[in-house]
Amino acid sequence: MHKKVIYLIIGLVSAGILWQCTSPKSKGENTDSASPPKQYTISQFMNTVRLSGSSFSPDESKLLFTSNQSGIFNAYEIALTGGTPKAQTESKTNSIFAISYFPTDERILFSSDKGGNEITNIYKKDMDGKITNLTPDTTAKSEFVGWSADKKSFFYVTNKRNPQFFDLYEMDVTQFQSKLIYKNEQGLDVGAISDDKRYLALYKSITTSNTDIYIYDAQTKKTSLITKHTGDVANSPQTFSPDNKKLYYTTDERSEFAYLKSYDLISGKAQKEAEEPWDISYMYFSKKGKYKVIGINNDAKTQIKIYTAVDNQLVKLPSLPAGEITGVTISDSEKQMAFYVSSSKSPNSLYVYNFETTEYKELINAMNKEIAATDLIEGEVVRFKSYDGLEIPNILYKPKTATQDQKVPVMLMIHGGPGGQTRLNYSPMIQYLVNHGYAILAVNNRGSSGYGKTFFTADDQKHGDADLKDCIASKKYLASLPWVDTTRIGIMGGSYGGYMTLAALTFAPEEFKVGVDIFGVANWLRTLKSIPPWWGSFKDALYKEMGNPATDSVALYNKSPLFHTQRIKKPLLVIQGKNDPRVLKVESDEIVAAVKKNNVPVEYIVFDDEGHGFVKKDNEIKAYEGVLTFLDKHLKK
Repeated sequence: MHKKVIYLIIGLVSAGILWQCTSPKSKGENTDSASPPKQYTISQFMNTVRLSGSSFSPDESKLLFTSNQSGIFNAYEIALTGGTPKAQTESKTNSIFAISYFPTDERILFSSDKGGNEITNIYKKDMDGKITNLTPDTTAKSEFVGWSADKKSFFYVTNKRNPQFFDLYEMDVTQFQSKLIYKNEQGLDVGAISDDKRYLALYKSITTSNTDIYIYDAQTKKTSLITKHTGDVANSPQTFSPDNKKLYYTTDERSEFAYLKSYDLISGKAQKEAEEPWDISYMYFSKKGKYKVIGINNDAKTQIKIYTAVDNQLVKLPSLPAGEITGVTISDSEKQMAFYVSSSKSPNSLYVYNFETTEYKELINAMNKEIAATDLIEGEVVRFKSYDGLEIPNILYKPKTATQDQKVPVMLMIHGGPGGQTRLNYSPMIQYLVNHGYAILAVNNRGSSGYGKTFFTADDQKHGDADLKDCIASKKYLASLPWVDTTRIGIMGGSYGGYMTLAALTFAPEEFKVGVDIFGVANWLRTLKSIPPWWGSFKDALYKEMGNPATDSVALYNKSPLFHTQRIKKPLLVIQGKNDPRVLKVESDEIVAAVKKNNVPVEYIVFDDEGHGFVKKDNEIKAYEGVLTFLDKHLKK
């Protein structure tokens, strides 16, 4: 991922607040039953289980995955026949994320950091339970890249040599000795490795919408640019072909949307392989190359297409459960497929499908059985014209209690990024607020990804201005809905969305009645100077989009809410993780202190064991309860 979404979006990914879209319906009218819903506590909503990842055991009888069913993320396994998941790790402090079983035995790899500081290490757990840190460095970040084709080693990147750049290493699984494969001295990051280990696909972000791809040949030690172009073109390496002859990559050259191309490593010729009316997000082959999997960002929902690689024929799958299918993992034998199904009304549930029998099975239903599906609200796509006529896509959640005679308050929800995207994923916080009488409008303001590169770049160097005007323009749309109380509209968001909240209260102080800032940027000058060192290869791209603190200090000062807090007049809630390496705690400390001087109601919630996002259920419960209490006090009245 090379677009600006990489920089600050993590804030609400962790909290599960990204959305996907359905096709447009009539003006803000959902199709759910109008019967009054039962009200649920945030604890009940948080008793849904968050699941991610999947790895087949070598004998393909079990799956390894990540779950927070204990209240914190740990590694679990479950038999493909079903049953109760079995914990493979039992951390009670730092979240653990499962990576994979070993290719030939049931040892596992997992990753973890300390309190959300993002200094991740890679760990091994033996079958006797012994855990070993394979990359023990308290100052360097290590990330798993993939297993070698011969199953004798795995690849990982780390910034231990230079905090700004990630080098590629290979670690054998007998002695667990590492060797340097690629020394990154030019800010070129690893995108793919050929099975024969000869080629690396490397990429460089020039700007957040302009990326180059290079091929490094380990035999000749030469690095060659393969995507020479003019103008802004976003190129992204995906995978090498199983025969090591081609690189597949996505590009938006001469197109609004990313499509799939292949590059012949011998002839140097490139050709188009697949195109959709939306971005092709990713593509990969199954282990033996039988299947080709393509993911499409279809109007903010992921659409999966699976082809037989030999003849490029679309695989006809049975009628699968309703919802979005994500997280597709095909087993090494290519006989089975693990995947997740979710929607705005239901969290990720884990399934397995058998290609030979064409049967599928639900292994884990993540929804809390105390909550009736009929009490939840399905999000719907709505669009409005902004101040300059640009069409803005959004996700709307209408409470069941909302009527023309019983108008409800609305909270705008602004995604992270700045190049994120509101999507119809299940969000316990959204459902909690809607269940308690608040409508939610999740805004895909200009600069959001997924709607073409013109839309994506429409906010460059205009942050806190053009994108904020989109949010303000949403009020005109909301006024057209007979069940909305236009005197009670607030704004909230995390990370960049937190910045947008602060910008709204600062630069448009009369537009919104309240604001909820979740680890949002208050001082762009400091944030851009203090970005984590491992962003080194993206720093220049970020500066070109947001502004360089050395040369654009006046513009960054003018768009930083911290320097204009005397304008803030409306109640503010701020939520912050103490260990956040992206938006430092001092950002929130200072904004809170400054707003208090205005005699404006301001509340502050700090979590000592979180970083840029929530990974502990107890903290999420406290945060979301705090949000509802704050809104009930300052918006609902």
